[in-house]
Amino acid sequence: MMAEHIQVGHKYPEVLLNTTYSFGIHDEDFMLAFETDTLHKFQDLIMDLRETRVSGYIAVDTPMIVCVKKDIVPLIRSLG
Repeated sequence: MMAEHIQVGHKYPEVLLNTTYSFGIHDEDFMLAFETDTLHKFQDLIMDLRETRVSGYIAVDTPMIVCVKKDIVPLIRSLG
C-alpha cells in the first residue's frame, strides 16, 4: 500500500518531500514537510494521496500548516 502512496508522490516532482522524526512534538512517529513554489500542485498531491488505499487506514487527518519560506533579512523586514 505504501508503494502506491510513494508512486503518487512521484507524479509531483515540483513538490519536495522532507521526512523527520516527531519525537516530543506529538504522538506520531514522523512528520512530513513539503516544499513547493506551486501551491496548486501541493493541493493536487494531497487530494491524490487521499484516494490511495493506505489512506483508508488513517483515523485522524492531522492539521496542515501552510506558510511561505523567506530568507532571514526579508523575514525581519516583513515584521515591521
